[in-house]
Amino acid sequence: MNDLLLLIFQFLVFIFSVMVHEVSHGLMALKLGDDTAKDLGRLNLNPAKHLDFFGSFVLPFILVITNSPVIFGWAKPVPYNPNNLKNPKIGAALIGAAGPLSNIFIAVIFGILLRLAGPAVELNPNLAPLILFFNVIIFINLLLAVFNLVPIPPLDGSKLLFALLPSQSYRLQRLLEQYGLVILLLFLFIGFGLLIPIIQGLHAVLVGRWLTL
Repeated sequence: MNDLLLLIFQFLVFIFSVMVHEVSHGLMALKLGDDTAKDLGRLNLNPAKHLDFFGSFVLPFILVITNSPVIFGWAKPVPYNPNNLKNPKIGAALIGAAGPLSNIFIAVIFGILLRLAGPAVELNPNLAPLILFFNVIIFINLLLAVFNLVPIPPLDGSKLLFALLPSQSYRLQRLLEQYGLVILLLFLFIGFGLLIPIIQGLHAVLVGRWLTL
């Protein structure tokens, strides 16, 4: 397959998957009683509502074309009002978990489709790009899910961590929130490699013998 077409496809998959991730946060917040995202028109897949020019386009594109081992980007966070939640601590954790779970759901669905399509590809080699497309979709969504579950603010995993910490640990929470971005940047360039075996392992489980990455 043409490398440029593959690059464009990876980029589009990343953008769409990030939007689904963010919309899922808003839908969970709505289910828990907060309609902030709904009122702001964030419960749809309109790119103009979600994408950040630098975080969603410029940075990921630069990282991809430079063959960076770290693909990093973001969309505009979907806001919610904790005062509208019956249990703000648990509610924040559920809202945070909704994003990664949406990406895992996408990965699982395309994993099933890949296994169903595999035999047809063997009979018709012209369908071979389909296997690659499905692999890309699965891998990118697993990457987004696993990365966002890292318990470092502002990632979603920090919401789960804070829900598990006792109330007396508010000082630790405030400290992590204050220096979270610095810690995250250090993790990206020092510890991100720890996530690769996890992502690759999950990817291999979902795609089986149809692995192309």
